[in-house]
Formats: sequence, structure tokens, C-alpha cells
Amino acid sequence: MTKILLVEDNEMNRDMLSRRLKRRGYEVIMALDGSQGVSMTISERPDLVLMDMSLPILDGWEATKTIKANPNTQSIPIIALTAHAMAGDREKALEAGCDDYDTKPIELNRLIDKILHFLPQS
Repeated sequence: MTKILLVEDNEMNRDMLSRRLKRRGYEVIMALDGSQGVSMTISERPDLVLMDMSLPILDGWEATKTIKANPNTQSIPIIALTAHAMAGDREKALEAGCDDYDTKPIELNRLIDKILHFLPQS
């Protein structure tokens, strides 16, 4: 089963997105802040990370840079999720090491297409 790490501090967003991904057949594990997201990426080795960019303790930008700097986790795809869709945010996310970018509120079909781009199903 494909394992997705959802790094999200907002309980409503976490609950809604995790339930919808589980219904699609994904195993979903969750981190509540960027620091926990980094440590869980190392320990759990998910197939993909959905990274909120506005996180406590360590924001998504720094968490992504840390994950991508580690040779053991640098190949794990990271999709940035942000409600702050400002001009230049996509470029900033890609520069930080994210493999793709999506805006909130989440449009599930669009996000699933992005997930499938990195994790083709057999």
C-alpha cells in the first residue's frame, strides 16, 4: 500500500484530507509540524509527502530543504500545500526542493492527479 505522510497543523484540514486519501486506498500517516514531518520522513520512509508550508516549529520551506538535503530522503517526492497562493510561491516551493505545488482549499481530483504523477499505480 502506498504510504503518504501528511504534514499539516490544522486539524480540520488534516482530518478531511486524510479521510479522503484513505478512501482512495492510501495509507496516511500524519505529522503536526515541520520538525515532526522531517523526523517521520526519515523514520517512516513514506512514498510521498504532502507538506503544508505554514507550520509551527519548523515551517514547510525549511522542513523540505532538510528532507531534500538528506541522502536517505532526498528522492521522496514532496508536494507543497499552501493557502497563501501569492505570486512567486510556486517558484519558491520548487526552489526549496518541493517536486510540485498545490493550493488550498484542496481540490481532491487535482491533488490526486499530482500524486499519481509521482506514484503511478499498477
